[in-house]
Amino acid sequence: MEKMETILLENLEHFTAFVRRRISDPELAADVVQDSLLKALKSGEQLRENENVTAWFYKILRNAIIDVYRRRDVSERAIEKLKVDLETAEETKSEVCRCLDGIIPTLKPEYAELIRKVDLLENSPADVAKELGITTNNLTVRLHRARTQLRERLEQTCQMCSKHGCLNCTCDTSVGNTN
Repeated sequence: MEKMETILLENLEHFTAFVRRRISDPELAADVVQDSLLKALKSGEQLRENENVTAWFYKILRNAIIDVYRRRDVSERAIEKLKVDLETAEETKSEVCRCLDGIIPTLKPEYAELIRKVDLLENSPADVAKELGITTNNLTVRLHRARTQLRERLEQTCQMCSKHGCLNCTCDTSVGNTN
């Protein structure tokens, strides 16, 4: 084990240079080398007696570099998916039933205010609760009631459209008798 540690430390500069040529971020490269050294020290018993320590450690480094690129690829795909989801959300917002503009004023005034502030203007419930001088739990209950009333009004007005989330609304945008 001491022989392995000595060989690894003697070749540390070579190992670091090897990783830096493959990973452009010097800090990430240093982390990869450090993590690989820890892994090698923990799994030193796996090293066969006649196996070259340096070659064995380069194998560990190659696998660690591959893992970095895999994680980077997964991360980039997740970011791309998030971008698409956000773009879709913006498009969906513009497609939401135009009846909403006519229905919100028919709600109880305090419900209409909550729908506007939390759902349409996207203020945080905690901020709205603080502004209104109520607890967040109280606001959550009121918001639930407001959304329930809004859903009922949308179902009365839009009928079939509301069953499909009011997307691509084709119903009459004038508000009918909603009581």
